Amino acid sequence: MHQVRTVFAALILCTLHVLALAQPDQPVQILELGPPATAPADTSGNVQFIGTATVLIRYQGFTILTDPNFLHKGDHVHLGYGLHAERLTNPALELAQLPPLDLVILSHIHEDHFDRVVQASLPRDVPIVSTQDAVAKLQALGFRKAISLATWEALELRRGQARLSVSAMPGQHGPGLANALLPSVMGSMLDFAALPGQPRYRMYISGDTLIHDAIRLIPHRYPDIDLALLHLGGTRILKMLKVTMDGKDGVQMLRIIAPARAIPIHFDDYDVFKSPLSDFEHEVHAAGLDGKIVYLKRGERYQFAPAAGPAPPE
Repeated sequence: MHQVRTVFAALILCTLHVLALAQPDQPVQILELGPPATAPADTSGNVQFIGTATVLIRYQGFTILTDPNFLHKGDHVHLGYGLHAERLTNPALELAQLPPLDLVILSHIHEDHFDRVVQASLPRDVPIVSTQDAVAKLQALGFRKAISLATWEALELRRGQARLSVSAMPGQHGPGLANALLPSVMGSMLDFAALPGQPRYRMYISGDTLIHDAIRLIPHRYPDIDLALLHLGGTRILKMLKVTMDGKDGVQMLRIIAPARAIPIHFDDYDVFKSPLSDFEHEVHAAGLDGKIVYLKRGERYQFAPAAGPAPPE
């Protein structure tokens, strides 16, 4: 029986590999950017954790913001179907304190990822990449540079010699039939191309996804991931329906994606998050993966220097 299970597992992995390679390449959209406001100070990059799923990423002259949420402790968001959630934390920065942005990556259109402050105050000409249904809503709000990506489709940002490819990764917000009632969601793969003195760097952002079969295609198409940002929290709606990864799922994702380093985000920020960061810490320790994880407090930065290896948080 053990041999049968082993053979069956091997067949599944082989099938997944073939499927991954068989996926047709989607056309690459191009976004030409002007010169950076300031030249990069050094050859390193950094990720700053602002809170919930909001991070600020800087590398090779690009500045990217993810899932902007700048509400404060005690504020409420609407999640659809009459459901609400209360924020339990404050963001490390205010929206007005952000530097000029080259791109916003929005995994999906829920208010805890794109809140009313952002809807009202984010400049309408900032490029935003997201799912097709999210882009339709963004355009209705007046955002002129909202760009939709289908799964595996890519957007290439160009600034002089610098190249950043942002590709949409598969995501599934809810289990089974419940997924159809939730907004479509995407993960993202950021590929910073190599420049003189600045090596290539590959970063995966999970988005609000659960583990599902299509996730296993990602490492076949995108091996050698340097850093993964994992949306955790074990979010539950109606107190029973899990719609984001919990601590155990986060470790399973680590095993599938196999990044060199990972940073947990999207935890402990709203009252619908039912799996605290401590759950993930426990599972990581039990799995012997402590050396792969970087834990950031809100406001802290993780500085990476690909040529010399990653540095600890500031």
